[in-house]
Amino acid sequence: MSQQLKQTATHPDQDAGPVIAKGVDDEPLATNQRDLGGRLNMVVVAICIAYTTFHVAVMNLYPLETWTYRMIHLAGGLFIGFLIYSALSLKADAHVQPARRGPLELALGAVAVAGVGYGLLMVAIAFGGLWFAGLRAPDPLVFHTFGIPLLVGSSAAVVAGWIFPERSKARIHWADWMLGAASIAVLGYILFNVGPIRLRAGTALAQAPDFFAALVGVILILELTRRVAGLALVVIAGIFIAYSFLGPWLPGFLTHRGYSPERFFTYIFTDQGILGDPIAVSSTYIILFITFAAFLQASRVGDYFVNFAFAVAGGWRGGPAKVAVFASGLMGMINGTSAGNVVSTGSLTIPLMKKVGYPARSAGAIEATASSGGQILPPIMGAGAFIMAEVTGIPYTDIVVAAIIPAALYFASVYFMVDLQATKLGMKGLPKDELPKFAVLARQAYLFLPIVILIYTLFAGYSVIRAGTMAMAAAAVVSWLTPYKMGPRAVLKALELAAKMSIQLVAVCAAAGVIVGVIALTGVGARFSSLLLGLAEQNQLIALFFAMCISIVLGMGMPTTAAYAVAAAVVAPGLIQLGIPVLIAHFFVFYYAVMSAITPPVALAAYAGAGLAGSDPMKTSVEAFKFGLAAFIVPFMFFYSHALLMQGEWHEILHVVATALIGIYLLSSAVQGYFFGNVSNVLRVVLLLAALGMIQGGWISDIMGLGAGLAVFAYQKRFVTPRTLAKGAD
Repeated sequence: MSQQLKQTATHPDQDAGPVIAKGVDDEPLATNQRDLGGRLNMVVVAICIAYTTFHVAVMNLYPLETWTYRMIHLAGGLFIGFLIYSALSLKADAHVQPARRGPLELALGAVAVAGVGYGLLMVAIAFGGLWFAGLRAPDPLVFHTFGIPLLVGSSAAVVAGWIFPERSKARIHWADWMLGAASIAVLGYILFNVGPIRLRAGTALAQAPDFFAALVGVILILELTRRVAGLALVVIAGIFIAYSFLGPWLPGFLTHRGYSPERFFTYIFTDQGILGDPIAVSSTYIILFITFAAFLQASRVGDYFVNFAFAVAGGWRGGPAKVAVFASGLMGMINGTSAGNVVSTGSLTIPLMKKVGYPARSAGAIEATASSGGQILPPIMGAGAFIMAEVTGIPYTDIVVAAIIPAALYFASVYFMVDLQATKLGMKGLPKDELPKFAVLARQAYLFLPIVILIYTLFAGYSVIRAGTMAMAAAAVVSWLTPYKMGPRAVLKALELAAKMSIQLVAVCAAAGVIVGVIALTGVGARFSSLLLGLAEQNQLIALFFAMCISIVLGMGMPTTAAYAVAAAVVAPGLIQLGIPVLIAHFFVFYYAVMSAITPPVALAAYAGAGLAGSDPMKTSVEAFKFGLAAFIVPFMFFYSHALLMQGEWHEILHVVATALIGIYLLSSAVQGYFFGNVSNVLRVVLLLAALGMIQGGWISDIMGLGAGLAVFAYQKRFVTPRTLAKGAD
């Protein structure tokens, strides 16, 4: 493999040596993602470029009314999503002949075209009357007959996509065109009536057309979410929707009076639900930084990051694993999805880890753990920081500063785990002649400028949007110092990529908005808070443990963004009522929402790593859980020691950082069974207790933990032996 790398991937500068990373951050096509060509592809590309350009222009130049902007963001994402993602898996062969359409498919097609077409026609009539005749109120027939045909036609298109899918990657199914058109119809209705809907949605004044537009919108959101993120989030959203209607028959704190479909769906499609915080962040910060990532990809700066990591750490023992810790963490921070980053960077790092001796399940687990850690790495934190700022009202820069030490502890822990395993198994790094030359890559350190400019502008007081835009421009500028100069064609390619990369997050944020809306409408979050308070009266630690479990369960199978949005609505208010500061409560649930991606039995990032490593998914997820164990301890650390979130005097911060690092090392040694040599199971338990003793952050517990660690060290170094211990016992 190394010989092939040297032959096929050489750096444009021939003195740079072999280049390991090439196109490492390219997004691989999903099994149901289309690969279009010809004029059809040109149409989709043009729509994608227009979608991204619209967002960048509105954020920087021409602000729009909130609901209008978020609805265009959502409906545009739905439209592009249905054109790009098929209902079921596709075949790569572009010459797959379409099957003959039977009577049932033709009937469904007729219903879909007639229903969706009628809905679009009514919206067009309304806007035509407004534009050409100044009519703010169209004939009652226009919108009162709009809803049922649109619902029936959209439902027929969804069913047709399931039963009669188009199997070729090179064609768009007629049903998906209809679903895209239905998205535009919903958008048109809400934009035309946006003022009145803001006042009457979720009340007894809500009208039948409002209900049908909202219901169709929810159906479209859940269908696209199923296509891009799987069934887990759809099932969870479905359970919450069912809960809204089944409340009167449920026991205990789950009971509520129930809601009519009209009130429920019109409430859900407001800024208390689908158009609330998740979509607010998706339509601003997420799409901005996805565009930034697309510019890094188009300018090949992302490849440089990975090659630089290989030049620095590739030759160390277990080198590829340490590269995965650095590079995957950095790329995961920008990427925004743990599993997506595993697939992109893991395709390079996992085979190289296996090459130097890591077991397949360890290779997949290390990549999954590092990629998931990118979601807690400032300054971008995979969009988590932006959602937290939106939900809590805490300034973004305060959140970023608070995240520094916990993120450092997490990556230090993963690094210790990797290093100890490499030492235990006697692994070596990659040979120097197979690695890029550090001296050459160091002379290209200016390629880090986009990240440097981003961090500088954020802390210099610029808005997040302005800072992200400047970093995006910097990525294009620095590309002119490389062989991959970004001209107009490359810029357009980056804008196209950004739209396609954002579709998954648009869908999951909208689906998370459904759940958040249910929580707000039913008040279950407040009742859950009361339950936590009741537990805390018995034992606060039990209440925190319960909150941890709920955050992990809510996040299982969900992308990080949606997982945190839901956990913040359900769990965080309860922690705040316990008297925990807002920042600490939200960081607590955020960490566990992120770590759900590596927590068995549903560990999306670990499963993605297992697929690349060719290992057993469940064993890989257990291994990833072990490697990321620090992330399950760190939130309890900053609960007991607020200084870990930069809250307090400098000497307090220094104290808890130093003791936490020692505790993290002891924890890693206990997990790996290696502490200056192999340790027995008894000593592993001692090391684990020593590490846990440092969680509380007090001097007494720290001294006890440190003393236990030193005792094991003395025993390992044979300063103390069983014989001397026995004499001491006398």
